[in-house]
Amino acid sequence: MTHPEPQLASIYQDVILDHYRKPRNKGELPNASVEVHMLNPSCGDEVLLQLKLADDRVEDAKFVGQGCSISMASLSMMTGLLKGASIGEARGLVERMKAMMHGDADAAKDRTLGNLRALAGVSQFPVRIKCALLGFNALEEALAKSSNSDQNVDSRNE
Repeated sequence: MTHPEPQLASIYQDVILDHYRKPRNKGELPNASVEVHMLNPSCGDEVLLQLKLADDRVEDAKFVGQGCSISMASLSMMTGLLKGASIGEARGLVERMKAMMHGDADAAKDRTLGNLRALAGVSQFPVRIKCALLGFNALEEALAKSSNSDQNVDSRNE
């Protein structure tokens, strides 16, 4: 993977710092359908991701937590993209982000990732990949948790 041009790298850094300094969707989500607490023990980054799910869609997404600029910016961008997304789209977002963090150049160009593409350069720093994926790991667990609880509800109704 080639490095972005210096001017583009600067813009990407500005996007990351903006989301870190002024995080979107940070705060408690009353009446969350599912929540997941996730910790990155190697650096101490921590998040509680809360989702409100209805009709196979993410109605709302919020987080509370603390961590480095990469983890917090990633969560801010991710939660913005989740609002209104279908569960399938949310799962797809997790897969594309993981692919980008593992150096997939096509994923890094995927416009569905929105501002998350600013984090593509993180893939060159293996120790920081866990920071960028903290929220996505929480999202993946939240979706699995929600799917399991839906199956439990379905089996009780039979």
